Amino acid sequence: MGLNEAFLGLGSNLGDPVSNIREALGLLGRLARSMEVSRLYRTTPQGFSDQPDFVNAACRLWTDLDPFELLDAALRIERAIGRHRTFANAPRSLDIDVLMYGRQVLQGPPLTIPHPRMHNRAFVLRPLLDIAPGLVHPFAGKTVQLMWDEIEMDGELISQVS
Repeated sequence: MGLNEAFLGLGSNLGDPVSNIREALGLLGRLARSMEVSRLYRTTPQGFSDQPDFVNAACRLWTDLDPFELLDAALRIERAIGRHRTFANAPRSLDIDVLMYGRQVLQGPPLTIPHPRMHNRAFVLRPLLDIAPGLVHPFAGKTVQLMWDEIEMDGELISQVS
């Protein structure tokens, strides 16, 4: 299949979120020929708000895995870091989303690419801005930079983790 560029979003708000994200990135790095990682950001929870703040990051990796193998690997890493799925937008030790995979467009299940809500999630766009400001969303036809510039924050707070 060759080498493919993929973008992943990571989030954690249970246990030690910074360590969870760093451990996940280390495991993801083993699946990649090369990897680039954003800074870490603390973000307010969206959807279900009665939970701790999240730590979010994004990575760009070049991998031999196809999108479904990458999804399976991400789910294994989530479980290894202690993820237990309870309800939508629940607190979690780790969440890994496949945001984009090359120029592919897939309508799941089990996988929808590009991620169907990435273009209106500040906690996804801000880390992506670090590593791929010129990345173009195939449906919106806009760069990450432009989507970030246009996003409505709706009370969402984002700050860089020191």
